Amino acid sequence: MSRYMLLLYAPGTDSAGERERWADMPLWQELTEGLREAGLLVDNSPLHPVETATTVRVRGGETEITDGPFAVTKEVLAGYYILDCDGLDEALRHAARLPTARYGSVEVRPVMGMTEIPAPGYD
Repeated sequence: MSRYMLLLYAPGTDSAGERERWADMPLWQELTEGLREAGLLVDNSPLHPVETATTVRVRGGETEITDGPFAVTKEVLAGYYILDCDGLDEALRHAARLPTARYGSVEVRPVMGMTEIPAPGYD
């Protein structure tokens, strides 16, 4: 099994749009429980709004702290799932089931295992 992170991106919306999205909660719960029962779910969570983000950069030995996300985009990172899947095709199949795929996007990325991290001095 390989681990995949499904990053959920959604466009910003007003309070009515937020209520509409939270109305999908029964679908989210059913889908999440199905992934858990299938032994695929490692972790998942929604994130607080992008306004609560703090970005940290170190440049020239100086730490820079900025309120907000790293980049200004129309879609913001709203949550994530980490799944143990047999391969990319299975991860993509589950990503397409997430409600966010209907109004935002789901980025699917393999999670690097500790043994895959290049050793110091890697060229």
